[in-house]
Amino acid sequence: MTMRGPQQLLESEDNWKTSMGAWFPGERVVYRGKDLFTELKDQRWMGLLLYGITGRLFNEKQVTLFESLWAISTSFPDPRLWNNRIAALAGTARSTRTLGIAAAIAVSEAKIYGHRANVGAIDFFLRTKRKLDDGKSLDAVVGQELKKYRWIPGYGRPITAIDERIPPIMELANTLGFADGPFVQLAFEVERFLQNGRWRMNMNITGLAAALSADQGLKTYEYHCLATPCFIAGIVPCIIDSAEKPEGTFLPLSCNRITYEGKAHRNWNRTGRNQ
Repeated sequence: MTMRGPQQLLESEDNWKTSMGAWFPGERVVYRGKDLFTELKDQRWMGLLLYGITGRLFNEKQVTLFESLWAISTSFPDPRLWNNRIAALAGTARSTRTLGIAAAIAVSEAKIYGHRANVGAIDFFLRTKRKLDDGKSLDAVVGQELKKYRWIPGYGRPITAIDERIPPIMELANTLGFADGPFVQLAFEVERFLQNGRWRMNMNITGLAAALSADQGLKTYEYHCLATPCFIAGIVPCIIDSAEKPEGTFLPLSCNRITYEGKAHRNWNRTGRNQ
């Protein structure tokens, strides 16, 4: 029986048991049971990240797939985008690069555009696949999801119905041999169902990326961990750009552009006193 309370805390004092790894100063680093300097020294950074998250070593094609998903799907250096705007505001306010980038990553947890949508999409595919394997129909499963949640993560897009990222990602997936996995097929089946129904929703890159990741065996929490830093290549140029321009000049708004519906404005006389 596991001890709880003070005894558990006492047993954990100066004693943390982990299988993740350890640094032996002046000697070596153990990373999930493997020597970082010898057994993992040839791993690409993405491969090492995947191993750190899952404890599994991925092959070169899989690593290329995930790197390309990040590059094509999330690396937009447009400061108008919600998370990039945070970084640009940090740069124009002369904050540090680290704080600006960290803040932009933090707001990337957004439900509609960001990581909560990513998590929702892969969770939907994993749950739907289990239900289909149990004999339920796609119509029934998707219909139930729509009735309960009012949306399907990974489908629909607020600005444009077409997602320009899907063709290049599918071309890459086809080249790597990942275009016909069961979850990718499921993703397109759901899209056809939504298009033929009254919803008229196309799949967006969130849905395709989640399906490709599920085909590579990622679980929901693993996918969430992997996706967390995926916007960095688009975030960093935005903070650099705004930091190199005059301070405070990133998208300022004049007061007359603000619609005010509160109490009447104060009228100040020349002495500075409120009339």
